[in-house]
Amino acid sequence: MRLGIHTSTAGGLEGAARKAADLGANTFQIFSASPRMWRAAPPDAEQVRRLRAARDHFDLKPLVIHVNYLVNLASPDPVIRAKSIAGFRGELERALAIGAEYLVVHPGSHRGVTVQEGIAAFAEGMEDAARGLDTRGVTVLLENTAGAGSHLGSRFEELRAIRDLSAARGGPAVGYCLDTCHLLAAGFDLATEDGLRATLREAEAVLGLANVRVIHANDSKGALGSRLDRHASIGEGHIGRAGFRRILTHPRLRGKPFILETPVEEDGDDRRNLDTLKRLARAARRQVVR
Repeated sequence: MRLGIHTSTAGGLEGAARKAADLGANTFQIFSASPRMWRAAPPDAEQVRRLRAARDHFDLKPLVIHVNYLVNLASPDPVIRAKSIAGFRGELERALAIGAEYLVVHPGSHRGVTVQEGIAAFAEGMEDAARGLDTRGVTVLLENTAGAGSHLGSRFEELRAIRDLSAARGGPAVGYCLDTCHLLAAGFDLATEDGLRATLREAEAVLGLANVRVIHANDSKGALGSRLDRHASIGEGHIGRAGFRRILTHPRLRGKPFILETPVEEDGDDRRNLDTLKRLARAARRQVVR
């Protein structure tokens, strides 16, 4: 299995890869620049070379980049929209330069317009951002959301509509990243066996599970259907260890990369969460063997 974690690039791209390996991960996620600033410099060529070498040495794959939190391609505000298109183009350029396989983006907020208009704006904005780029080296992954306020993506149908419209407009390749915390907060009961089965049945019918390329493994501080996007350490939220054991056991999910975005409130929390995920995965393997 591919089990990993989001690591900081504060010490450089190579440092982020080595940190993932030191924690015992074999996949990882990074920000390609500050997640809360519009401006970003292109990656240093030597750092990219060292990153690629570290990934090869430690067998770290895939590499996932998470898009800047400020980017909102669904926004009707012309200033935010222009900045978001430019920002997303920069994310695509850096992902291609760095060699990341996936670029995860939130569908954004459609505040001020209808859901359908927000979906159309997102697809159009992504097409504008990618215009003239050869994006064949990276797949954009739409991340599901908890559904607070006017945020798109808490319903599978919204994610599917964005992907379909993007494909019709000739945009970049698009798949999905499912976040376990967001799923539970949006009303998908991952904590129970029946709920997981129903969630995957709906995901298959609407999204196609083959198109789900990455899973963000996060427990949820918010209860089922709370719409609260607050991540918890594995086993310390409303999904629980039994819930994650079932998720890791499921034959339709075991081949997908699981990447942690759990909070680091004390030193060592990142390692503890990854170790917990590994233990649950080993328990899952023993269950499958039996």
